[in-house]
Parts: sequence; C-alpha cells; structure tokens
Amino acid sequence: MTIILILMLAGILLGLALGKNPIILKINEKLLNVAIYILLLLLGISVGSNDKIIDNLYNIGLQALIITIGAIAGSVAFCWIIYKTFFHLK
Repeated sequence: MTIILILMLAGILLGLALGKNPIILKINEKLLNVAIYILLLLLGISVGSNDKIIDNLYNIGLQALIITIGAIAGSVAFCWIIYKTFFHLK
C-alpha cells in the first residue's frame, strides 16, 4: 500500500511540474489509452480463463443488465427532480 501511495504522490508532483507542457500532455494521453487497452485485454483474459464465470455468464449478464437499467432509471429520475426543483422556468 505504501508503494501505491508513493507512486500516486510522484505522479501528482510530476503532473504539477510537467502539466503545462502540451507535448507531455499529448504523450500522457496516448500512454494512458494504451495502458487502459492493455488492462482491458488482461481483464478479458482473466475472465475468459475462469470456468465459474463462463458457466454463469447468463446469470451474471442478467444481473448486470438489471443493475444497469436501475442505475439509469434512478439517474434520470434524480435529474428530473433536480431540474423541476431548481431549473424549471415558469
């Protein structure tokens, strides 16, 4: 855990020192995208090699769909309430 905190602090300090340079920002964006793609690939490999997940993919997918629909419906309802309460012009 200490290593993670040290790396995070080092990243923050580097970001403060180099964050104004547009070339560094462009390189950082590309590296970040590559890192995300690699992590997604490794996650897919991990899921694909797990027999329990593959055997229960239908149930897991159904639960994920229900949670997603609930989250979207809740967000829309909350936004509608906020809009009607604070931003609705009469």
